[in-house]
Amino acid sequence: MIRKLPSSASVATAQEGAKLHAPAAARNANALSELLLTHAPSQGSALEIASGTGQHITAFASAMPTLQWYPTEIDSARRTSIDAYVKEAELTNVAPATALDATAPGWGIRHGPQDLIVLINLLHLISPPQTTTLITEASAALAPNGTLILYGPFKRTGVLTSEGDARFDADLRSVAPDIGYKDDLDIMRLLGDAGFTLEHIVAMPANNLAFVARKVRP
Repeated sequence: MIRKLPSSASVATAQEGAKLHAPAAARNANALSELLLTHAPSQGSALEIASGTGQHITAFASAMPTLQWYPTEIDSARRTSIDAYVKEAELTNVAPATALDATAPGWGIRHGPQDLIVLINLLHLISPPQTTTLITEASAALAPNGTLILYGPFKRTGVLTSEGDARFDADLRSVAPDIGYKDDLDIMRLLGDAGFTLEHIVAMPANNLAFVARKVRP
């Protein structure tokens, strides 16, 4: 995983107790919850990759109480924050946060079978080979007909479509040249290679996209 990123990539500040607060998570939690309510299965198990501070999964689990949620996060301070948010919200459908580097091979079998896997705002922070590994392992972790939802900023057919996206992508590549925005066509190809059928590409606020894909083969 990336060890150091521009401050704009992953902003989280300390709150009361062990909780961390990410302004971006607060801004998009409602839109993402609506996305999941539309496209996620109504019941079963749901794995969130790179759960961050815990603001998202608390919102998701509150909105979708018939799903059992499994947050994961590579950073220990953020795992503690996730558990603090869940405890404060008194949610009974969220497991304790576990450590997971989703860019490493082999995790899919250990963390399945899942009915839903959600990934928010990570693909632009990892390299193309890591992206391939993540999508391949997500397929291994999903049950047959399971749903994968990928959200974040993307190029459209090779083009950065706003000045803000161009600046952010340049900032990322100045830190690590092998990261930055992925192209929507490449994501579609990777999903197909990993056994998914792409069902929807949803335009989201702040010029982001959500890919909704279903696992159709092992």
